Amino acid sequence: MKPEDVIEQVIDIATEAGKKIREIYLEGTFKREVKSDNTPVTSADLAANDIICSQLAALTPDIPILSEEAADIPLSDRETWKRYWLVDPLDGTGEFIAGSGDFSVIIALVEHNRPIMGIVYVPMTQVCYYAIAGLGAYKRDGKNELRITSKQIANGETDNIRLAVSRRQDPQSVLKLLNKPNHCELVVMGGAALKSCLVAEGRADCYVRLGPTGEWDTGAAQIIIEEAGGALIDINLQPLTYNERESLENPNFIVVGSPNLPWDILLTT
Repeated sequence: MKPEDVIEQVIDIATEAGKKIREIYLEGTFKREVKSDNTPVTSADLAANDIICSQLAALTPDIPILSEEAADIPLSDRETWKRYWLVDPLDGTGEFIAGSGDFSVIIALVEHNRPIMGIVYVPMTQVCYYAIAGLGAYKRDGKNELRITSKQIANGETDNIRLAVSRRQDPQSVLKLLNKPNHCELVVMGGAALKSCLVAEGRADCYVRLGPTGEWDTGAAQIIIEEAGGALIDINLQPLTYNERESLENPNFIVVGSPNLPWDILLTT
């Protein structure tokens, strides 16, 4: 199976899950619980997870699925996987609960520990970002579709970095990460994947994430930003890898539109 053979079906799956999330969000009657790792989960997360996992299993019965909502699979079982689906049925659960609308459905296809296809679907705007390794990154908005590219910055233009930040984050906690914060422009958006997509389409230059995230938060975003010309890298400037550790928690990471810049000097992480 080539990723391009199933991309439209997987976009349809993400869209259906997103439609269910949107329905629950607008009704305002969702149930909320706290998981064992002290993070929230809602009935919308679980409903979307059921849709995605059941339909992916029907589409590709031989490809295993690793979802945030069913992630207790030991490495001894996972390490035999050459290819698998990596799913976050609702990225930005906190934003969903807060009512900001900044949340998304994430589906990635990982092969040999690197994402080769990714989809980020935004239920409230019905915008879809997607990419396939070697075939580019795209943004689909209704009937309109365009190839997206990150903004490439020259070394002499680094005094005006556009930094993607969370709606609920203290801007100063992020600005202090830059060596030259005085002329930095903040681009506000909730949800880790959505901030990564801002960089991928050139609306922001950088997004720094310090703190816990799971591999499902970054799989699709990584292939989208890479195909757009940028990079999703750890603080040692190395691309993230997947399904290689017992823990599925990511290291701190940076999403950049211009990988050629000296980010180890521009940032103080």
